[in-house]
Amino acid sequence: MSSMVGELITLIIMAFALGMDAFSVGLGMGMFRLGLRQILKIGITIGLFHIWMPLLGMIAGRFLSEQFGAFAAYCGGGLLIVLGLQMLWSCFREDDSSFITPVGFGLLVFALSVSLDSFSVGLTLGIYGAKTFLVLTCFGIGATILTWLGLLIGRKVQGWLGTYSEALGGTILLAFGIKLLLPF
Repeated sequence: MSSMVGELITLIIMAFALGMDAFSVGLGMGMFRLGLRQILKIGITIGLFHIWMPLLGMIAGRFLSEQFGAFAAYCGGGLLIVLGLQMLWSCFREDDSSFITPVGFGLLVFALSVSLDSFSVGLTLGIYGAKTFLVLTCFGIGATILTWLGLLIGRKVQGWLGTYSEALGGTILLAFGIKLLLPF
């Protein structure tokens, strides 16, 4: 029972870390004064992508784990470290990419872009044999709630928290990657 609670706490923290990307981008989008119906739709779409992407990653991760064993486990930890470092690096870049509007095809591109990291984490969790339903529930709910929070706060705050929230998410993923590689 305590291992299930520990896994749940770990997954909630990971869901928070992955959702920080959607939160930070949502802060920027919230400045466009989207309607509440549009905010609801954006949050649900991103939540669904944060269910499907880790599911695909977990399927691939379980396959790799069966084929490559311990080597796949080290790759999974390394992948989390790389993903965390990438998130940290990207939040300190001064490159302002073009903004994609969260409507129609742009919403799908936006949802895919903020959920790609959840595929990588799903791959790692699949290698380690995490409970699929628990992972997908935590990631989907976490991403949806953090997206809604980002969009709603962005309506009020003009984006001063964005960079720091993504840095926090990257730091959390980096720490989990190190924990998986080092037996302590």
